[in-house]
Amino acid sequence: MPICKPGDLVRLLAPGARLIGLDFGSKTIGVAISDAALRVAAPVTTIRRKKFSADADALIKIAEDRGVGGFVVGLPLNMDGTEGPRCQSTRDLTEELLKRHDLPTIFQDERMSSQAVERAMIAEDLSRKRRGESIDAAAAAYILQSALDAL
Repeated sequence: MPICKPGDLVRLLAPGARLIGLDFGSKTIGVAISDAALRVAAPVTTIRRKKFSADADALIKIAEDRGVGGFVVGLPLNMDGTEGPRCQSTRDLTEELLKRHDLPTIFQDERMSSQAVERAMIAEDLSRKRRGESIDAAAAAYILQSALDAL
């Protein structure tokens, strides 16, 4: 299934299917999931990146275990809205993931997501260690929630 437009994503989902949000980083992948009503996103886990096949297997297992019907992938646009090398890397990883588990997928602008999440964590007085452990999954939830709000 090709990458679709956000407006088409809901139409392509099976009734009750959830969305999984992904934040591909250079060392980790943040993972979040929506509720079945597609209203609320919640962080799930952070996967330490190894080989892509192992990473893809872990993502597919989460998707299958949780009734996921589509992917929302954070797209790291430059501040001026242009795409750089990180965007191409994200697109390549997404294409490889879809070869293994073909689900409707959209890209969601992720500019400033990690910074917004970190500011919120600092405001909650989380230690640097706790922030480091959960920021990627929380950023994925932030990206997914942005997409849900737009839908």
